[in-house]
Amino acid sequence: MARRSARYAANRKFRRYCLLADLARALGVTVAELVHPDPPSPRVRRELEFEGLQANPAYQRLGLPVLQPSKLAEPVLDHLLALGRQVVNEARGASGPAQARAANAALRDEMRARDNYFADIEEVATRSLAAAGYSGSGPVSERVLTDLAAHFGFRVERVQGIPRSVRSIAEVRNRVIYVPQRNDLRTRAARSVVLQTLGHFALDHTRTDDFEAYIRQRIESNYFAAAVLAPEQPAVELLEAGKARHDISVEDLKEVFYISYEMAGHRFTNLVTRHLGIPVHFVRTDPEGTILKAYENDGIRFPADIEGGIEGQRVPRQWPERQAWESSDSFALHYQHTVIEGEEYWSVTYLETESPAAAITVGTTEEHARWFRGRETLRRITARPSAADPSLIARWDGVAWPSASERSFVLAALPPAERPFSPYPGVDLLDIYRFLDRRERQS
Repeated sequence: MARRSARYAANRKFRRYCLLADLARALGVTVAELVHPDPPSPRVRRELEFEGLQANPAYQRLGLPVLQPSKLAEPVLDHLLALGRQVVNEARGASGPAQARAANAALRDEMRARDNYFADIEEVATRSLAAAGYSGSGPVSERVLTDLAAHFGFRVERVQGIPRSVRSIAEVRNRVIYVPQRNDLRTRAARSVVLQTLGHFALDHTRTDDFEAYIRQRIESNYFAAAVLAPEQPAVELLEAGKARHDISVEDLKEVFYISYEMAGHRFTNLVTRHLGIPVHFVRTDPEGTILKAYENDGIRFPADIEGGIEGQRVPRQWPERQAWESSDSFALHYQHTVIEGEEYWSVTYLETESPAAAITVGTTEEHARWFRGRETLRRITARPSAADPSLIARWDGVAWPSASERSFVLAALPPAERPFSPYPGVDLLDIYRFLDRRERQS
């Protein structure tokens, strides 16, 4: 049997070689030239490049008819190549840092104008909870979450091997939401991830390759998850009771509704201005004070670039986001009064020490600090504007040569992978497809 299989394989290889030889003779080239991976001439290389450009989604969005490059004169082909490269390069740039900053700034302005309260999403979350049997008070149970997923036609599976570039995968053919297993994603985080994924379906999102629409969908799905896990009515009742005692605390939202401090901070900003009339700010930074996300409607001015972008800017050393890491009780909540450009703010900072480490700050104006737990803190710091000491520069200019740490936002400037084109920034669709193939073979 083995010898017969070997002869069969040898015969197949021989027939393939004969076919290649016949093709080479018909084309007037050698077999080696026929199978060589490089294009046989500069002209063919340009024709292949133009075919690839025409297949690019950015080029196809122009709605132009497909041209056969082999029929184009040299000057015409070169002209179209230059135009096609420009179209694709501009599309890549549109998903880069400049577009991201512009999209984030526009959405932040919109959120500020509506006090970060989305009535339509609150309504969808309330209806969804009612359909899943939520009692209307207290934390949302695991049974309610399971029934909520079923309400939208999904089941949830915890599995190994989910690509690191995604938080979950919704497979719509078999209606399964895959999330990492418990040793990779803890229960509290998994609850929010499942609901963030369901939010896209609850809010009728559609696939988009527009960057601002993509960011908006992320914001809306995150809002939906928070509105389900900390439902509006009981959350507002908790905040109102805290205000009556002059003891409002984001920590209470975190513990009562079993959500992360970051989600509790976001949920706090959704509700506290709308229902309690208190202006607030929220900011998440890395341990070096670099802003990762932020929101404000209390007048605080975050560091910004000349275009108004705040992501990637570093807050001053005196701000609570950096002071919390230097505090002797850095693992406790860090309360601080901070004078910024003549205005005083009160804030509380929570440190996430697990990777990736971050500081999460929620604050308000000094006028409204009286409603909050921790207002009695004696920490009061005046933030000084950055000012360079000329003598310091003179001593060290040209002498110091620091080696910068690798930062994820540097990689954000790289163009996205094109095959297959991914409308999801930072996500390798090939990894996703391979994962789904493995799951389908195992089921």
